[in-house]
Amino acid sequence: MEEIRGRARAMLCFPQMATKAQIPPEQYFHMTFEHDAEFVHGEIVHRAMPNYTYGRIQTLLSSLFEAVRSPHRLFACSDVRMKLAPDLYRIPDTAVFAIPPKTEVPEQAPLAVIEILSPDDRYHDVVQKLEEYRAWGVPNIWVVDPLAKRFAIYRDWGLQYVSSLALADYPFELTPGNLFSDL
Repeated sequence: MEEIRGRARAMLCFPQMATKAQIPPEQYFHMTFEHDAEFVHGEIVHRAMPNYTYGRIQTLLSSLFEAVRSPHRLFACSDVRMKLAPDLYRIPDTAVFAIPPKTEVPEQAPLAVIEILSPDDRYHDVVQKLEEYRAWGVPNIWVVDPLAKRFAIYRDWGLQYVSSLALADYPFELTPGNLFSDL
């Protein structure tokens, strides 16, 4: 209560709400980051910091896809910014294309995206990103969990653990034993 000329006056206090600065996509493309960040509906979203195991898995995945690239026209790439919507740019850990993208920032959904979990990933954030890939039209959304040494796929109904990852119509199949034995 505040005292005004002998009368008490009640003061209303409202909690301060933190607001995040909204920026346009053009500004995002001109920014530099120590570790690349994503652009989600006007906000910069920092990605989880990778560790040694994450880096090894990403390297192994790239080499496995590279081995089937020429005869089967699969084009894998790591950490490439992709435009899912006018205000949504994500960076999958690995993306696999059946047809090479026409632009440096792909706007067409790849055949597969692979997310490798990091120790500081938050479940909610990962699932949000996987759902964005699904809505964009990515037919194969895979999650590699190095800590649990298991794989999952993301579908309409959510995450489902699987014993292997495979691409229909391509000679590519990966089991946790194949991937994690080389770490």
